[in-house]
Amino acid sequence: MTGENFTQLLRRKILIFDGGFGSELYRRNFFVNTSYDGLVLSNPKEVTAIHQSYADAHCDVLTTNTYNANALKLASFGLAEKSAEINRAAVALARRATAGKPEILVAGSLGPLGDFPFEEAVAALTAQKNALTEAKADLLLFESISSKNDLRIVLALKMDDATAWMPSFVLDETGKMDDGTDIDEINAMLQTAEIPPAAWGINCGTGPEATLQAVTLAAKKVSLPLVVQPASGVPRRVDNRFMPMTTPEYFTTYALRYTTLGARAVGGCCGIGPEHIADLARSLKPLVKTEHAAVFEVQVDPAALLEETPLAQKSTFGAKLASGKWLKLVEMIPPRGIDLTDTVNKAVKVREAGFDAINLPDGPRASCRLSQIVTGIEIAEKAKIETVIHCCCRDRNLISLQSMVLGCMAKNLRNILFITGDPPKLGNYPFSSGVFDVDSIGLVKLQKQLNRGVDIGGQALGNGIKTEIVCGVGVDPNAIDPEREYRRLAEKVEAGADFIITQPVFDPDVLIAFLKKIAHFQVPVIAGVWPFASYRNALFMKNEVPGVVVPDWIMKAMEKAPNKESQRAEGIHIARLILEAIHGEVRGVATSAPLGRVDTAIEVCHGF
Repeated sequence: MTGENFTQLLRRKILIFDGGFGSELYRRNFFVNTSYDGLVLSNPKEVTAIHQSYADAHCDVLTTNTYNANALKLASFGLAEKSAEINRAAVALARRATAGKPEILVAGSLGPLGDFPFEEAVAALTAQKNALTEAKADLLLFESISSKNDLRIVLALKMDDATAWMPSFVLDETGKMDDGTDIDEINAMLQTAEIPPAAWGINCGTGPEATLQAVTLAAKKVSLPLVVQPASGVPRRVDNRFMPMTTPEYFTTYALRYTTLGARAVGGCCGIGPEHIADLARSLKPLVKTEHAAVFEVQVDPAALLEETPLAQKSTFGAKLASGKWLKLVEMIPPRGIDLTDTVNKAVKVREAGFDAINLPDGPRASCRLSQIVTGIEIAEKAKIETVIHCCCRDRNLISLQSMVLGCMAKNLRNILFITGDPPKLGNYPFSSGVFDVDSIGLVKLQKQLNRGVDIGGQALGNGIKTEIVCGVGVDPNAIDPEREYRRLAEKVEAGADFIITQPVFDPDVLIAFLKKIAHFQVPVIAGVWPFASYRNALFMKNEVPGVVVPDWIMKAMEKAPNKESQRAEGIHIARLILEAIHGEVRGVATSAPLGRVDTAIEVCHGF
């Protein structure tokens, strides 16, 4: 594999790097008085097993166990003269794990030497670089650069234009290295390189959240492909316990945010293991497909198209939208089992409290629940309140999606929120695959065509039959890439969206600014305002739910409340403050019943 091919791959698809190597060796009971790099000679079986675990996790790039495999660092273990042998062996072991998977690249790892005299450091890294290059590493990865001096040493090396190279920097949340060097200064130094790097990396650091702040800054300033590999970070204090936060799902959530910002490769550093990379691969690969999901297009005979039913005549909810009425919705998650008694009782309570409709998610966050359609039928028949059925592109192909819509129409479930959906990434269902034949934009187009009596194949439903569905779409005012979010919303509106529901918003100013930007769409916006049930709930929403940004003042207020009931009361108070601030700017509110407690949702909306 040549450097040019590495560059081409970065442009063609998002790559997945492996995770930490030293932390994996430590987990296998190799303690810190051991030369981890020397293990490629003394214990190649364990080194190969770690590479194999990452290859089996479906990463695209394996990193050699050579972070400190230079003569200066190896000298303390009496292995300085074995540097070249160790580096060559390390590449061979990584290659062994790619047997049968020639598409996996091998990156030769080189750690920083900024604490050593300049000339000695340059000589040691040059020898290591040459050994990795001779062993046919696809990429030279200069990791954990944390000072100008570290970078000066790398830039003093004579690179070979046949092998790609990439510097990777340790940045804090302000985008600076340990010595205060910022991204602009780094870019200026890289401009002096005789052979420019193939990519620009960020690695290690204090965890995925702090790395997100650095990536946000780098994405605006770096023109090279961005590669992000955070460390697992330090445990957080929760209820006077220190808890490690970087579970595989937590890591994946942040990795997906990096790609939304434009990262062309993601992976992990210290503390990130094969289980994290496996979860990332399971999530990222189907999600990338949604960026290229087929937008529904088919040639239709104009004569076959019927007149679409006016919004006010499609449903009671549609009539309220058309009239300009303030709307109140509450999200209720269908049960895991088959007993809907409690769900119906809660729906009755919600109707009596003056709500207009109940949101019913479709496998929220890739979980498995009772069909939202069956739930909606039961609620409509027994609780006498309308529902907004969510329809997710993840689990069904186009034929099945059309069948679902026709089923909704047949059972008088006429309000549907069309969403692309989360990839099937949760640990309980790792074997499930995402379909993503179409995204939410294409799905709205499909629905609008069905509303005029023509199916996905361009065939008339016949006998004057057409659907009368009120089409809703989602939007995230907190999106990391606001231009992409605006562009996609514009396409949804152009496709025919009748209303918009936002992701939960906890900063009124952010929502109001976003509303001003989209005001010309003239489509009713219903704001997501969710109360927190507890501090733990707030922590979960902040860290693990994509598209949710929780301001620090809210986290402090929730943490200050002494017990769960007072935290619940504080969550309601905060939600009402937000609702009061945005009441005149939106057409309604979509709240939630955290932990199934509809009383909380009722308290939030009381008086509005």
